[in-house]
Amino acid sequence: MLPAATRGAELLCLLLSAVMLVRGADTAGAALQQQIRTKDSLKLHLPRAKRSPYHIVRDCIMVTSEEGQFFLKAADDTSTVCGMYIITDPDRRVEVHFEHLDVPCQNGGLVSFVDGWELNGQFFPSPEDHPKPLNLRYREFCGQRRVKQVLESSQNAALIQYRMPHRGKGFSFTVRFLKNSMPCNILLEGTADVYTLRNYGKHVNCSVTTLFPAKVKVLSLNVGLQDEGLETGTIHKCQKRGLPDYVQLGGSQGLDTTHLVVADSLCGMDSKPGSTVQTIFCGVTTVRLVSSGQCDNAVTITLQQAGEDDIMEASLICGL
Repeated sequence: MLPAATRGAELLCLLLSAVMLVRGADTAGAALQQQIRTKDSLKLHLPRAKRSPYHIVRDCIMVTSEEGQFFLKAADDTSTVCGMYIITDPDRRVEVHFEHLDVPCQNGGLVSFVDGWELNGQFFPSPEDHPKPLNLRYREFCGQRRVKQVLESSQNAALIQYRMPHRGKGFSFTVRFLKNSMPCNILLEGTADVYTLRNYGKHVNCSVTTLFPAKVKVLSLNVGLQDEGLETGTIHKCQKRGLPDYVQLGGSQGLDTTHLVVADSLCGMDSKPGSTVQTIFCGVTTVRLVSSGQCDNAVTITLQQAGEDDIMEASLICGL
């Protein structure tokens, strides 16, 4: 496994949080203004792969939502850990096929495929919410060889990490996006739309995670009830009540949902719960459906990027 707390990964974490954060309003208080001013000063444009079937990668850290063939070659002998962060539509999975590999194992040369994203040692999806144990989410390669495996992610996000301390050495791979008929964990990078999380009667946790502060509105709720015909309305603070099935609305500074600061947890059956709105001012906003497997749970939500006019209505502000 490549080192987690690398300079490149730390930079990306700051950028992904900062790119979508808004400027503080004068009425939000000095502490909040200082937090947002600090993040504003870090705003930069992430390099992105252009729309082409062929991509020559020159940036150490890159986010791409493109399919096609990618070529990487070491420009020097430094041992910097770099990363290609891949993201696609919520109902897609990422397929990666390595076509050429010439990365000597000496001096720590390594290429790694990660099922999900990793930033500063935190993973999306978190180890608790992913169907595979963490050790099976990594595939590592080095040397001069042909990689026969076709690698697939379990959700719409994957990561290629690499360290190439040998000038002129490199590798190439092809990215395809496959249909995912039962998406569970979804990572969003841009402005969001309407999404439904469903456990299909299984003992799984599913989530929608955004990389920006967001207003979360619950449009439909059916969580924790075995009698689906019983309209209970929205029940709040279900996690604190000790109920096994609930929806968490919250935020965090990193990707791991086990570090989620929860603004509210909901359950019950409510076909028109439009009054349930949470405004989350954190670098990462998450809606997480926790399911015991005893019920067929579903929640439909809409997410909208929070702006400076929403600060005074914030249900949760991280870092204060």
